[in-house]
Amino acid sequence: MKTAVASGPVNIGQAARASGVSAKMVRHYEALGLLGAVARSDSGYRQYTAADVHTLRFIKRARELGFSMAEIAELVSLWHDRARASADVKRIAQQHLGELEERIAALMDMQRTLRNLLHHCHGDARPECPILDDLAAGTGQRS
Repeated sequence: MKTAVASGPVNIGQAARASGVSAKMVRHYEALGLLGAVARSDSGYRQYTAADVHTLRFIKRARELGFSMAEIAELVSLWHDRARASADVKRIAQQHLGELEERIAALMDMQRTLRNLLHHCHGDARPECPILDDLAAGTGQRS
């Protein structure tokens, strides 16, 4: 597929396969303005260049790393700007890392709480259940 993309414009299905992004997401990214203006054939079909496919791969990788669409838009813009300061890119990545670390800490806290609740639940025929008690309390009582 790389040969077809390198030799000229490709349709959305070929661009999707070459980038590993679904055609639906290709259209979504285009609608968000992440691809810029995509050329169209006389009959109105989208025609993607090798640069468009490269951008789609960039977006896919950024999504794999958990960047938001707003962050990806900023990163794509910086990627295309050869006069960019790497400090701008680093700032986005550092902020994202901080958010990931907060989410990981929250998930680990949930894991500890649930593990503790499971440990204290007898899981037998008794009606008493600390899991339900905790959920009913709604206050996040963590042990």
